[in-house]
Amino acid sequence: MLLRSILARLLTTAVTLFGVAVVVFTLIRVAPGNPIAMMLPPGASEEDIAQLTALYGFDKSLPHQFVIWLGGVLQGDFGTSITLRQPVDQLVLSRLPATLELSVMALLIALALGGGAAVLGARFRGSPTETGLDLASGAVLSVPDFLWGLLFVLCFGVLWPVLSISGRIDPGLEFDFTTRFYVIEGLMRGRLDVVASTLSHMLMPAMSLALPLAAMVAQLLKQNLKEVLVQDYTTLSRVHGFSETAVILRDALRNAALPTLTLVGVQFTFLIGGTVIVERLFAYEGLGNMAIDAVINRDLPLIQGIVLLFAALFIVINLLVDLSYTLLNPRLRHG
Repeated sequence: MLLRSILARLLTTAVTLFGVAVVVFTLIRVAPGNPIAMMLPPGASEEDIAQLTALYGFDKSLPHQFVIWLGGVLQGDFGTSITLRQPVDQLVLSRLPATLELSVMALLIALALGGGAAVLGARFRGSPTETGLDLASGAVLSVPDFLWGLLFVLCFGVLWPVLSISGRIDPGLEFDFTTRFYVIEGLMRGRLDVVASTLSHMLMPAMSLALPLAAMVAQLLKQNLKEVLVQDYTTLSRVHGFSETAVILRDALRNAALPTLTLVGVQFTFLIGGTVIVERLFAYEGLGNMAIDAVINRDLPLIQGIVLLFAALFIVINLLVDLSYTLLNPRLRHG
């Protein structure tokens, strides 16, 4: 049963990626602007324009261009960036680790803040503490992530300059990275200075992304906890002498967290997409920052590669969430 579900999802994934490829390929080519004209200096001859147009295949029909591009993608060739003159797959994969590290850090912060607020609200349900937490969650949720970023830059980068406001690591650090996962590689090689510098650069953008998600987690998880805390098995735990806090952490939290898992998975995909603006705001060397440059420069092959990768990430994350929910829920697993 589980294997059949996985195979069905994989087939759906392939169809979805193909649909995304068709839509993105078509839209970015019918949009105004000529990427070839942006590559050439003023006064370029018609012959120069024609040669460059033929080089990138823009002289062919739209379906023909798509077939050529899709054939290359199936062979692992995503084309060459128009502006950077490098293979798209290498450019995208070089920036992907930065975005993944930032997204994971934001997710961990959101789970810690949201989970803590939910447990605290459930523990003191019906009290002014719960009301205050609800008001705080609503206020946090009403502010978009990029505005949180601007506030953090103003507070901790200008008025009280204690954190780095741009880049990914201190330029003065000498470290020959084998991979682009700075935190993981720094830990494995015992370079705590590299880890500290990377985390200090990630903290403000990660907090900007994490706060809205933390508010959603707090609201949903608290509601689920309150529903679970009136069940018979939690009442039995109280009869056995466990404190209210112990009942929440020992019995209620595990069951209440299952519905929250779906929200976290779905919102995590949106969180990755939200890195586009936040990375630009903090000059963070991730995939989102590169995406904005690609759009500004009308770098069609690079735009296609980035969007396709984002779509693949969204689908894979949702698939993992569904599988995790099935594995953690005994009724679904045995059904």
